[in-house]
Amino acid sequence: MTDTPSARFRARILDVFPTHAALHGWTDAAFKAAVAEAGLSEGEAALACPRGAADLFDAFADRADQAMLDRLDELDIGAMKIRQKVRAAVQVRLEAQAPYKEAARAMTRALSNPLRTPEASRLLWRTADRIWRALGDKSTDGNFYSKRAILSGVLASTYARWFADDSEDHEATWAFLDARIENVMQFEKFKAQLKPVGEAAQSALGIAARLRYGR
Repeated sequence: MTDTPSARFRARILDVFPTHAALHGWTDAAFKAAVAEAGLSEGEAALACPRGAADLFDAFADRADQAMLDRLDELDIGAMKIRQKVRAAVQVRLEAQAPYKEAARAMTRALSNPLRTPEASRLLWRTADRIWRALGDKSTDGNFYSKRAILSGVLASTYARWFADDSEDHEATWAFLDARIENVMQFEKFKAQLKPVGEAAQSALGIAARLRYGR
């Protein structure tokens, strides 16, 4: 966040908002309670969040992303295989929100409103993008988009499992995450096997066309 009055006020609201969101959902009531606890005036709150609680979607997700990136910096990512890197990134993202799980659940419910689909998609994509960049991805072709789209799906489904997980240390969630990543890896292997076949088919079609049209 930039060091502006609005950013500072927003940070103060966000510091206390999760507790109220856990009780009242991602609502104006939760927002007003957080503003009161933060000791801000209505004018300061309006400066920080003109749309009220809706302006905290981005800030809440960004704070979790930054905590995830800080944690990834502490890990020896370079020594990991790609599936281990992705697994670690998704796990530390969820662990960063573990103290605010109910608030995260409330945010997910609020973003499930069809009118908020664009914002939900943007925030999910941003997290996926930040993960790939942190893992050293430098792709610029179609892989850039496919990697982020696939990871967005993994994140969304793993969060859904996490919200329903009451197992000790969320072991059921991590098992689910491992299975999802394995599914993706198997799919990527399948695509790699199809690629030579596709190239061979295109080559055969080219030969057939030249025979047919004499080119």
